[in-house]
This record gives sequence, C-alpha cells and structure tokens, in this order.
Amino acid sequence: MDFEFTEEQKMVKEAAADFAKNTLLPRAQEFDEKEEIPKEIYQQLAELGYLGMLVPEEYGGSNLDFVSYICAMEEFAKACAALMISLSVHNSLVCDAILNFGTPEQRKKYLPALAKGEMIGAYSLTEPGSGTDAGSLRTSALPKGGYYLVNGTKAFVTNGGIADLFVVFVLTKPELKSKGISCLLVEKGAEGMSIGVNEKKMGIKGSDTRELSFADCKIPKESLLGEENNGFRIALSLLNSGRIGVGAQCVGIAQAAFEEALKYSKERVQFGQPICNFQAIAFKLADMATQIDAARLLVYRAAHLKSKGQKCGKEASMAKLFSSEIANRVVNEAVQIHGGYGYMKEYAVERYFRDARVTEIYEGTSEAQRIVISRELLKE
Repeated sequence: MDFEFTEEQKMVKEAAADFAKNTLLPRAQEFDEKEEIPKEIYQQLAELGYLGMLVPEEYGGSNLDFVSYICAMEEFAKACAALMISLSVHNSLVCDAILNFGTPEQRKKYLPALAKGEMIGAYSLTEPGSGTDAGSLRTSALPKGGYYLVNGTKAFVTNGGIADLFVVFVLTKPELKSKGISCLLVEKGAEGMSIGVNEKKMGIKGSDTRELSFADCKIPKESLLGEENNGFRIALSLLNSGRIGVGAQCVGIAQAAFEEALKYSKERVQFGQPICNFQAIAFKLADMATQIDAARLLVYRAAHLKSKGQKCGKEASMAKLFSSEIANRVVNEAVQIHGGYGYMKEYAVERYFRDARVTEIYEGTSEAQRIVISRELLKE
C-alpha cells in the first residue's frame, strides 16, 4: 500500500493551497457576509485552470487525475467551503457529465467554454418534493417535434444565479417514473425559464443557491445529454464524484477548525497556563486530529478507486458519511475550545460550525449513505 501522493499530485495540492491561503482565506468572511463570491474570483480560477480540472487538454482543460482534483478541493474547502462547493458542482457534476455522456458536438461547444470560465455550470436534480427520492421528480419535458416542452420546478440549485449552463433532469416519459427520466443541457436565458432569488442559508452562504422554474420552456432536442430516458443512470453515475468531493470539503473544513482550535488553545491562558496543558483540552485535540486523519484516508481511498476507474460506490458513501459526521463533531469541539469567543463571528470557527452542518445533508443525507453502504454489504 502506498500512502504517498505522486509528485504531480503534490504540486497540484501545493498550488491550490497557495491560492487558497493568499486569495480565498483573507476574503472568506466577506463572501459569507455578502452572500456572494465576486466574478473576479472565478476569472482568476479559470486562468489557473481550476474551472476545467477534469477536462482533457484537447478541450482546454487541465486534465488532472481524480486524486489531484480532490487534493485541490480539500485545500479550497479549508479556506472557503462555499467557493469549493461551487467549484465541485462545476467540475465534477457538469463538466464530467458532458465529458462522459455528451456528443462530440456538445463537448466541443461547452467544455472549452466551461474550462475557460466563459460559462459556469449548475446541476439541477432536486425538486421541492423530490430530494433523497430523486427518482420521483416531476419536472416534465414532453417531446414536441424538434424540441422538448419543459414544465416544473427545481430546488436548491447550486450556482443557480451565476450559471450559464444547467444540467437538468426531467421526465420525458412520466408513465415510466425513474426509467423515464432524461437529462437536458439548458442554457441561461432560455424562454420560459426563470431563476429565483438567492436562498438565505445557515452556512455556505457565499455559494449561490436558487430555485429554477420552467413554464412551457422550449429546449431543442439536440440539447439531450446521453440517451432519452437514461437520465437516472447518468445522475447515479455522477453521485460518486459528488460524494467524494463533499468528503474532501468535510476534511478541509475540519482541518481548518482544528488548526484554529490548536492555535487558540496555545494562546488562551487560564489558571496561569495555556489551556492546551489541561488534559480536558489536550484529549479533545488528540481525538480531533485522529478523526480528521481517518476521514482523510477514507476520502482518498475512494478518490484513488475512482481515479483507477474501479467500482467505488460503497467507498464513496463511506467517505461521505464518515467525513461529514466527523466534520460536524470537530467543528463543535473547536467552538467549545474557544469558549464564548467561538460563538462570535470574528472567530473563523463560527463560520466553520455553520458551513459543516449541510455536509450531512447534501449529496445524499447520512441516512441515505447508510442505505447505500448496507445494500452493498448485503450483496457480498
């Protein structure tokens, strides 16, 4: 077993860490308070190749392996979890979907634009009445000559307000239920499509999250991604990438919170000595470091399997489940170590506490991950 990154992976990790520390971290609190990330940040990311990390060079991408991609995601999450989830959706749910299921024409049209930052991608699967039970979605796209007539509403669309291209899952044959789901590529500005207001969230506030509505929206049939009525398979195939990405986000948030808690414990003096000298605090730090390391190993194991093209559904769910629960446990302890100051917005652990909470919910709840894992175990 080799627990070392390759030289290329180390370079990717170091470069991402440098950008995150010098560009994202100083403004992370600003992004949180203003509930938006400026366009200039995405432009800088595009110039450095971070908007096409998994895109082949022939389409203008960086052509990174999946482990390198996860290395970068962890570093970005450590500095700004809101920016990281925006990047994750753009790269692993939009670019990857087009790369794996798009026609040559679709790849040529969209991948270079996405990699250069000329377009930002969004992924639309969830609906107001369809979350964990994604197969019960109701947004319809009925064939009408050379186009689909789309009607319905999508919820919690990450990048909704900044996206130029949406990967949208719809029912083309409602009578077949999940077997009648297809996937469409919908460009911003399509007649009949409307974008709601930015949702007011507990955490990850810099990430743009909106509702997407369709009212007799005409989408050309050439916008179909993959085969008709094969959309649910496309959605499921993308879940592993998304879940491993959220796992990296969890590790990044937890690591950042731990480092803040460790630093504070050495500076805060009570009863004549730094509080890190007290066993109650020292043992918390020991547990936090151990839990983060375990979570990181699960995430990179899943990423390694994904990078090798091997089956990784169970491992991705294990990584997402464990790392999200550990992230919440670690940030809770980080706030506790800070005492009353941990409850104040001037201390970063307050933001980490809020940002971590959603990781047990999106990309499949912890309960959903346990369903996936148990089903895989029972097959063995």
